Amino acid sequence: MKPILLHGHERAITQIRYNREGDLLFSAAKDHSPSVWYSDNGERLGTYDGHSGVVWCIDSNWDSTRVVTGSGDNSYIIWDCETGKQLHRIDTRAAVRSCGFSYSGRALLITTDQQRGYESEILLFGLDDPDQISKGEPYLRIPIPKDNAKITTAVWGKLDRYLIVGHENGEVSQFDTVTGEKLRCVLEHKKAISDINMYKDDSMFVTASKDSTAKLFDADELTLLKTYKTERPVNSAALSSLKDHVVLGGGQEAIDVTTTAAQAGKFDARFYHVVFEEEIGRVKGHFGPINSVRFHPDGRSYSSGGEDGYVRVHQFDQSYFDFEFEY
Repeated sequence: MKPILLHGHERAITQIRYNREGDLLFSAAKDHSPSVWYSDNGERLGTYDGHSGVVWCIDSNWDSTRVVTGSGDNSYIIWDCETGKQLHRIDTRAAVRSCGFSYSGRALLITTDQQRGYESEILLFGLDDPDQISKGEPYLRIPIPKDNAKITTAVWGKLDRYLIVGHENGEVSQFDTVTGEKLRCVLEHKKAISDINMYKDDSMFVTASKDSTAKLFDADELTLLKTYKTERPVNSAALSSLKDHVVLGGGQEAIDVTTTAAQAGKFDARFYHVVFEEEIGRVKGHFGPINSVRFHPDGRSYSSGGEDGYVRVHQFDQSYFDFEFEY
């Protein structure tokens, strides 16, 4: 399984995302230029230039006509996917930590950090109303009180009815997208949640946490279903749409990397069986912690983005598809 190495960023990758069809791969990094690539051959189509700080998140809408990026320069930008033209730039009171288009493509989710005296917020914009975007006034603003843990990541839930939100204290909560009411809340992780990834039918999701575990939850009830344990912080996790596999990416904290060899840092992508919670394989390659992993929508390849600034696209060999877990 020889990877395609995509090197278009000068600094660490923060997030990678496929579009719905899987032909495009979007990457955001700590430099100021999010990129878009062809996922099958690694050719770079171009960059989205306009931010002046670290870009924490990136997403495309369901028909790949729009791209949204959120940055530490206290702004998010909506771009034309094909031309890279900046359509809207909206300033926020704090750094934008996560962003995402709803499945219908008619609403936009933005979450901001808790900083400079401002509390962490969830902002929901209706894209059918041009005034909401142009004036930066969301139809729903959900403040997270300062005595609560700040938001680290958030995604849309089933049928866009609710949001799944991860917090710095390991809490996972569910918010109604119409009223803003907090529907459910569970505390299963001991440390900050770094990533949340939905399954293809939105029935369940996997969380990655700094407490060295990834956990599988039921999306409607927030019931804990499975736990995948490692020895290092988990920065990202993703579920395959084809096989019962989950991939975990992480490794020793970047600040400590210089003190250990690549082997000791455990910078491998690790594959686990979803049901049996047993590790079934590892893929080496990165020279630092893996910050983001994603399966291709068809489940036949996966990509990982690391602290080393590389995105590695892996096409699975036939042996991967032939492998069956014995039980």
